[in-house]
Amino acid sequence: MARAMYEYTKTILKKVSFNSELFRKELKKALTRLLPHEITELKIWLKEYTANKPDLLPNVLLVKK
Repeated sequence: MARAMYEYTKTILKKVSFNSELFRKELKKALTRLLPHEITELKIWLKEYTANKPDLLPNVLLVKK
């Protein structure tokens, strides 16, 4: 079940990536709901996903782990 939350988070982040503020808001929510190892995976995914999206790149800094 926890894996489903991680996948759901990625789906939501992809859908709101057109707006940096929405992306930040959803990322903050995700960080409160995901397990520590999922946050680590999310950080890796975020680095790859935002590599060619400079407006979203500062949001990766929210993930500290």
